[in-house]
Amino acid sequence: MRFAIKTRPEHQTWAEIRDVWVAADDIDLFESAWNWDHFYPLTGDLTGPNLEAWTSLAALGQATRRIRIGCQVTGMVYRHPAVLANMAATTDIISGGRLEIGLGAGWNQMECDAYGIDLPPLRERFDRFDEGVEVIVRLLSDTTTTFDGKYLHLTEARCEPKPVQRPHPPITIGGRGRTRTLRTAARWAQQWNAIAGDVDEWRSLKDTLVEHCAALGRDPAEITCSVNVRLDGGIGAAAELAAAYRDAGADLAIMNLPLQAPPDVLGSLAEALAPLA
Repeated sequence: MRFAIKTRPEHQTWAEIRDVWVAADDIDLFESAWNWDHFYPLTGDLTGPNLEAWTSLAALGQATRRIRIGCQVTGMVYRHPAVLANMAATTDIISGGRLEIGLGAGWNQMECDAYGIDLPPLRERFDRFDEGVEVIVRLLSDTTTTFDGKYLHLTEARCEPKPVQRPHPPITIGGRGRTRTLRTAARWAQQWNAIAGDVDEWRSLKDTLVEHCAALGRDPAEITCSVNVRLDGGIGAAAELAAAYRDAGADLAIMNLPLQAPPDVLGSLAEALAPLA
């Protein structure tokens, strides 16, 4: 099993987050580090601070040297996919080719209402998501992109300079929707991530992903299957849960750190996880 960390940009200072990522960068066990894409906190005081995902990610790419970086996951409704493709290309260059592009359809009604961002009904939202993922991949991969979808229209569009990683940085698709999200993951993703209620549910979701891969003629082994593991119950309990997910077929456990976790907690965490690696 492989391991990563995730920090929540809510109710924390930039320095606190940066210092944890720099510490993780020095521990080889952790292959990647992730934040989230929200503008309001999701816990505690919802009027409190929450750092923006992609500007933070670019800065964290400069603060670190080895660890891969990603947003888990970017809400497609927040940014035009062509703009997001350019952001991703630039962030990959800034980080020296260490970006993972996390994508999701978006869901937070409160944020959308506050900012006047349209959050379409589910069917339209996922239609837009499918078009958006394809547009991002094509802009990052091809010299020019012409696309005439139901919602997105590009005419000989360019995204220059191209990212360091070719044909494009790996795509992570997050979500647990069996019909639409997992089908999109089977088509486009190099990693699929889901926050499941328990191990059995996660295993069932992976089985659905494998079925979609079979229908599309894709080898499911090409897709890293990851899961989030919270540390709220302590390091020992988190390591036991990671082991259970490993036995269920998870390739990557993303360890979700508590708020204000000090950088030195990562040494103890790595020690507990090392026997699973």
